[in-house]
Amino acid sequence: MSLSKVECPTDPTLQEDLERIAADPALPVEELRGSAILITGATGLVGSQLVRALACLNRMRHTEITILALVRNPRKAESIYGGLLNRGDINLVTGDITRPEELADAVKVPVDYILHGAAVTNSKLMVTKPVETIATAVDGTCSILELARSKQVRSMVYLSSMEVYGHMDTDQPVTEDMQGYVDPLTVRSNYPLSKRMCENLCAAYQSEYQVPVRIARLAQTFGAGILPGENRVFAQFAHSVIDGTDIVLHTRGTSEGNYCYTADTVRGLLTILVRGEAGEAYNVTNEEAHTTIAAMAAMAAERLAEGRIRVTFDIPETNTYGYAAETHMRLSGAKLRALGWQPTVGLEDAYRRMIESMKAQENGRK
Repeated sequence: MSLSKVECPTDPTLQEDLERIAADPALPVEELRGSAILITGATGLVGSQLVRALACLNRMRHTEITILALVRNPRKAESIYGGLLNRGDINLVTGDITRPEELADAVKVPVDYILHGAAVTNSKLMVTKPVETIATAVDGTCSILELARSKQVRSMVYLSSMEVYGHMDTDQPVTEDMQGYVDPLTVRSNYPLSKRMCENLCAAYQSEYQVPVRIARLAQTFGAGILPGENRVFAQFAHSVIDGTDIVLHTRGTSEGNYCYTADTVRGLLTILVRGEAGEAYNVTNEEAHTTIAAMAAMAAERLAEGRIRVTFDIPETNTYGYAAETHMRLSGAKLRALGWQPTVGLEDAYRRMIESMKAQENGRK
């Protein structure tokens, strides 16, 4: 196996992120050495960066990790990873997580660790295909937990969301033992409620079958290496900066956001995988990167675009865009920081690095 090929030669910013992850002395590398790690959702933003980061660990620190990238669409995976798939340490596994028999047949090798990130993340699909969103979350997570049970894995991390907290009415930092209200009769609630159900599935499998699963509640995650076609609000703002077009908000923008740079999230997930406690949940957030949507839009327009664009409002009468319910909370990252993890990239730098990465991707497609 030749590991001379770098993990993302066309995107210097992302490559720098990956090498910083691999070089981090706080990362629990020795526990992962020689293991087999299954990553679901490997064509998504976080999943693809987990795959690349593990590949970078193999090259830089000779960890000899067998990377199993579970995907539904191998062609999409090939378009994302390109020649990296010829390096020998990344193995594409094709299967649908909602079909347990297919999944069991696809994953025939031993598995030591699982990072389960496959889920619907497109807000518009959450309101146009709510049944499918729920099925993917609940049925898929049950299948992966059953796989973890049968493989007797050392550890599994379920990638949940800060949306599980629902509506919070507190000025205190939100810790993992707190919970807010989610309206079960609102269609868009399918996402946070299915995430809650999946977390309870994790707790059930840990209690009844001793599956060593941990939960990572992710803040909004973005950074270098966002995928083509990404249309979440952070990508929209970045495109406006690059294209010199006004930012259009479809809400008042008063909802508070909690954010974390992608590379910091990857390090957090690997920390939880090795050092987290089974049955526990951990917020993955940069407490310094907390702001409202409107303030973030203003930052993009005034500081990143240097005032060349402005923020405008076009608020529809109904939630046709599938945006999450308005939230006002500040996540606490203390529990994860206690495991030795620290975020390193603030909100403005996260945008600047993402924009440089997007430009590199665009140049690579020309």
